[in-house]
Amino acid sequence: MALELHPLEQFKVEPLIPIHIGGLDVSYTNAALFMTIAVLLITALMVLGTRRGALVPNRLQSVAEMSYEFVADMVETNAGHGAEPYFPFVFTLFMFVLFANFLGLIPYTFTVTSQIIVTFALAAAVFIGVTIIGFVKHGAHFGRLFVPEGVPIVLLLLLVPIELLSYCIRPFTLSIRLFANMLAGHTMLAIFGGFAASVGLLAILPVALDVAILALEVLVAALQAYVFAILTCLYLRDALHLH
Repeated sequence: MALELHPLEQFKVEPLIPIHIGGLDVSYTNAALFMTIAVLLITALMVLGTRRGALVPNRLQSVAEMSYEFVADMVETNAGHGAEPYFPFVFTLFMFVLFANFLGLIPYTFTVTSQIIVTFALAAAVFIGVTIIGFVKHGAHFGRLFVPEGVPIVLLLLLVPIELLSYCIRPFTLSIRLFANMLAGHTMLAIFGGFAASVGLLAILPVALDVAILALEVLVAALQAYVFAILTCLYLRDALHLH
């Protein structure tokens, strides 16, 4: 029997605990399970890694402290002065995306960030939050973000709509970037893995390619979490400082 490959089967959301309230399906799915696992792992890392606060840290404490310092430096460098109160939000985003990406690399798990609804929800939270911060801090003057300085009035008729459109599509570009990278990488892994399984003893080359792609996916998983967090910082800087 020929081996049938379904590289997109791994992205199927399936209910684990069916729950229906009226006509609304709120079932607990495999995606919800791995989001829960990611949150529990992050919580365990931060709680267990910081509860003793030893002068000579163990490995767990070192990872927790390095994660904290890495994101704190990112916020300070890219979001600018006054962004310190928003560090917990950026830190939570970074750690969630990072753990969700890495969890998805484990065989027989589910890649939460390969779901556009998940990445869009995260990006929408960033967009809405940053916009609210901008209006709370600057009021109606927040509109100056869309008006480039030193530009003739005639050109403003063209540039202001472009700036406004560019601002409004941020949640789409932010979510699609993460979703597309995770979807493409895992699809390639599934295709080459299935091909290696189908050719038997001739699988050396596809297996080698799979190993190379997996190494690349580890890098992409970390890089995409970084990109998501740093773009959040840049959007936050625009809201705080209007530039």
